[in-house]
Amino acid sequence: MKWKKDSYFDSIERIHKSVELKPILALKNVIAQEPSGSIPISAISKRGLEFDIHIKVARFLRQYPSFFEEFTGPLYSLPWFKLTQEAIEIDREEERVYEECRDDLRERLKRFVLMSKEKVLPLKIIKGMEWYLGLPSDFLEHFEVNLDGSFRFVEMEDGLKGLAVENIGEEKLLSVLQRNAMKRGLYVGEPMEPIEFPFFPQKGLRLKRKIDHWFNEFQKVPYVSPYEDYSHLDPDSDVGEKRVVGFLHELLSLFVEHSAQRKKLLCLKKYFGLPQKVHRAFERHTHLFYLSLRNNTCTAILKEPFCDKYAIEEHPLARVREKYIKLLKQSKVILKTRRLKNQSDDQGNLGKDLDCEDEERRERADCSV
Repeated sequence: MKWKKDSYFDSIERIHKSVELKPILALKNVIAQEPSGSIPISAISKRGLEFDIHIKVARFLRQYPSFFEEFTGPLYSLPWFKLTQEAIEIDREEERVYEECRDDLRERLKRFVLMSKEKVLPLKIIKGMEWYLGLPSDFLEHFEVNLDGSFRFVEMEDGLKGLAVENIGEEKLLSVLQRNAMKRGLYVGEPMEPIEFPFFPQKGLRLKRKIDHWFNEFQKVPYVSPYEDYSHLDPDSDVGEKRVVGFLHELLSLFVEHSAQRKKLLCLKKYFGLPQKVHRAFERHTHLFYLSLRNNTCTAILKEPFCDKYAIEEHPLARVREKYIKLLKQSKVILKTRRLKNQSDDQGNLGKDLDCEDEERRERADCSV
């Protein structure tokens, strides 16, 4: 289907500010973990690439005065940074959410791993998805508290360390599409039972009769849950395509913003049995996904949670991130106020200099007389 720009999805701040927010919170976590609550710039000045920061770290920190407060350190007059009181308060709330919603976060990680081909994923893949899943950066390090007995660390091929999940003896996992269809009485749980995808058409775009017929027939195709074995499916068949679309729907439903950079999702192909041209699923099913081109990148957005707020449960971290974004926007106001004040001070100093010059001229005139 033809892509059409949608101003609503292009303006959702919690999605598009996420790119800017991620390195800020990474630095925030480094400072918050210090016993003194502050850190010299020398401790992080050479770690920019680690935080995906492509300018000097000191300059980056100074761009966000609503998060970071600069002061002169005890030795050699080096700049130090600490968190503002507002950032500290939201950080404490974030820690409470992590503590109270540990079971929810564990379940999201478990589902993420169980969707993989072998029910095991390299730790580097999980680390790369932590931001989207809403996991704290040290979640796997404290496995004795955060993980249950169904998880185990394993050695994978190529010397990679991985995390495996065993779902033995537990109830059959249902995707969010299956659960919603059951609530509406449209699904009873039989194998290869068709489930229709929710339909959110692009504004101002009418489907051609041929496309409309194809879509109606596609809705009747059997639905294969992303948690089921799909090895017997023909990847080029309609059932194979519906399985891929269902996987992307379930994956994005687990994420904090129900969205992700498309290039990040393409890195999952090997471990989730996705076709080489999986990106076409987003382009063919614009009734379900929207591709935003903001921030000089392509972001895949699941439409359903933004069009039907009761369809998908909100991630427990979503509201905390919204508070961080609100604090982020205050930095621009602070910097603008500082610039105006500096301009005013410069004009005042210029006036004083002119007064001094006039006074000197009068004194020289008096002396000549």
